Formats: sequence, C-alpha cells, structure tokens
Amino acid sequence: MPNEYLFTSESVSEGHPDKVADQISDAVLDWLLARDPHAKVACETLIAKNFLAIAGEFRADIPDLIPTLQAAIPGLARGVLTGIGYTAASGFDPGHHHLRMVLNSQSDDIDQGVERGGGELGAGDQGLMFGYACDETPELMPRALTLAHRLVMRQAEVRKSGRAPFLRPDAKSQVTLRYVDGRPVGLHAVVLSTQHTPDVDDAALREAVREEILVPVLGREALAGAKVMINPTGRFVTGGPDGDTGVTGRKIIVDTYGGSCPHGGGAFSGKDPSKVDRSAAYAARWVAKHLVAAGAARRCTIQVAYAIGVAEPVSLLLDFHGTGQMPEAEAEAMVRRLFDLRPAAILEGLDLRRPCYLPTAAYGHFGRENMGFSWERTSRMEELQAVLSDRLVHH
Repeated sequence: MPNEYLFTSESVSEGHPDKVADQISDAVLDWLLARDPHAKVACETLIAKNFLAIAGEFRADIPDLIPTLQAAIPGLARGVLTGIGYTAASGFDPGHHHLRMVLNSQSDDIDQGVERGGGELGAGDQGLMFGYACDETPELMPRALTLAHRLVMRQAEVRKSGRAPFLRPDAKSQVTLRYVDGRPVGLHAVVLSTQHTPDVDDAALREAVREEILVPVLGREALAGAKVMINPTGRFVTGGPDGDTGVTGRKIIVDTYGGSCPHGGGAFSGKDPSKVDRSAAYAARWVAKHLVAAGAARRCTIQVAYAIGVAEPVSLLLDFHGTGQMPEAEAEAMVRRLFDLRPAAILEGLDLRRPCYLPTAAYGHFGRENMGFSWERTSRMEELQAVLSDRLVHH
C-alpha cells in the first residue's frame, strides 16, 4: 500500500507585523556592517499600533556609536515602512509614531569569549542549528513552502503595481500538498488572507485574488481540484501593526523550511554573522544543498551545534531520511573534509561580513537563488563531485 499523507507550510507577507520587525532589525544590522564589517549586533524590534520600540546591544568601530545609531534609526525604520507600503490608512504611519530606543554596548564578557587571538573566532553563542535540502523544487526546497512564499510575493507585486489597488500590505498564505511515498503529487488546499481597503466588495476581492495571485502561482488546473479559501474570516480591513503586534524573530519556520525539518529555536534577523544562530544555519543549508545537488541524497537534514566562545562544532549529524546513495557516516566524514564549519571559516567562505541581510527578512532566507545569497551557491560542487566519483570508483 502506498504511504499517503498531507503536508502544510505557511508564509507571511513583507507587511506582516512580525516581518516588519524583522526587516527593521536587519536594516539596522546592514547599516552598521556597511560602516564596520566586524560590527557586533543584536537588535530587536517591537511594533504595535502607532508605537515602535528598538532595543539591542552593539559594538562597532564607529565614533560615538550609540548616539550615531540613535540618530540613524528613525530614518532606517521609516525607509523600511515606506518601502513596504504602509501609510496611516493601512495600519502604520511611517512619519508619525511613538519611537522608543534602548541601545546598549555589547558586554565585554561576550566579546572576549568570541574574539580570539590569531584570527580565531569563537561561536557567538551556544546552540543547535539545522540545514535542509530536498529535490522537490529546482531550488532544492520543500514545495509547499516555496509555493506559500510565491503567493505572498505575488500579493505584494500586484498590490504595488496597482493591478489590485484595494490590497494592503498585511497577508498570509498556506499551502497543503498531497504526498504519496514521500513525493508531492498534488495540491490539496490553499489559504490566502489579505488585508484590503474597506470599500472593496467581497466577491470582487475574491475574484481578483484568485485571478491575480492564485492562478499565476498555482495554475488553474491545480486549483480546480483543491479546497480554496480566500479571506476565510470574510473581512480583513484592520491589519498590520494596527491589528497585531510584531516582534523580531517570531517567524522562524516561515524563515527556514516550513516545518519540513527540525528547528534549533534561534531566530536570524537583527543578529550579526558572528552569531552562529544565523551564520551556522546558513552554512548548514549550504552543505545540505550541495549534497542533494550532487546526488548524494534526495533529502538531507544537517544538525550542527556549538558552545559559546569555542570555534569547533560540538557535534555534526547528517540524516538522508532513507534517500541516500551512501551511508550517512561516510557522508559526514566527507563533509568534515570539504566544509570548515568553524565560525571564522563560515564568515570568510560565505562572505557574511557585508550588508546583505535586509532582503532575507521577508519571503524566507533559503531557496531564493535570484537574490545572490552566498549560502545558496553550490560553489564546492566540483570538489564534492570529485570525492563522490572517487568513492564510486573504489566501490
């Protein structure tokens, strides 16, 4: 008997309050890295109604760092909010809101544990991170999550282009796929909830969402056999920070693999790359993607763990979920030879000390090959395939 089941992933738009918070935190990070590539940043944002709070710990080679940062943050936040498309009418006024900042210098205790002599770099914190790849899409990402991201990206596109001027920035998507023996075989259900102006007719809204968002992404034939829910509550006028509080780091499954693999619990946005919550998660994806792209497995999960101030990973685990073309232990030894997962090597190998993080803060950190993210490049493929070829020759 075939093994049949349903699997669901969700995504949220760039205007979702949690994603607004992520984008503001990463805008602050990028601003600092542009001025000091070795800046240490832990920036958190909270947004609700007409209130915005930004807090964190910072260290950078910038004169009068904290006062300089305090002067820059209002413009950075306003730029993010305006770019998303928020106005007073749609849920948050970029130019008129209460702003509170609590900015501190990074603890010397943390810094001395992370920065070592001789160019060594200890992990910025303890923790466990996961990377994942599978062959369900050309980007080697889970298909349900890829489709969910595309739906909210399309919502932003038609909203900003004027093809659906009654749409507002806040939106969520959810895609459920049917699987048989571990492979996606069809669309079972889709949910798209989008904020809108108060004057649009419900029927007109649903028709526009179906024709302008769902059909271009999912296809008319797939939708014909699926359960389709558009704004299932019936009305979504109050949205964005006016309807829900947003906090940095609260969409960790949307940011990663849509529930297709475990998560270590550490969020990404607002953290500089010395923090392995971010950089090691990127490196783990980089390794997993290489292994699937090289044909070592159809599906690969990697766990890596660190201790604060220690460069070498505490542990490394590979799981091919029964799809591997070689034993996991053998693949793990190969990974250890080809990929240096010490923090300093990750930063150098993936060129992470540059301002590249704001684009990651909406629509996922992985699988977006058109964004130029270094962890999505299979730059070690030639070396990996040479090792795999040599293995086949000797077996």
